[in-house]
Amino acid sequence: MERLTITLTPEMAEAVRGAISQGEYTSSSEIIREALRDWQLKRGIRRQELEALRGGIQGGESDLTAGRVRDFDAERIIEAGNKKLASHAHSG
Repeated sequence: MERLTITLTPEMAEAVRGAISQGEYTSSSEIIREALRDWQLKRGIRRQELEALRGGIQGGESDLTAGRVRDFDAERIIEAGNKKLASHAHSG
């Protein structure tokens, strides 16, 4: 294991000491290791979300280039939605 020195705000240091004194953790190192695991997990999730956004943007750009995009027309959208609702009402 490698030893590192970290600096915490007084509030963070008190939270660490409190968690140890209440028996939630046995040491400050245990708390920091758990916090780092959570941080790594969060970074991974953010990375996945960013890749999904990039994929969506790339898909949108491809649609735009291929001419598969139409101007926004609220009336057309409402009409299409009403037709779907009507078809579901008649089929159910």
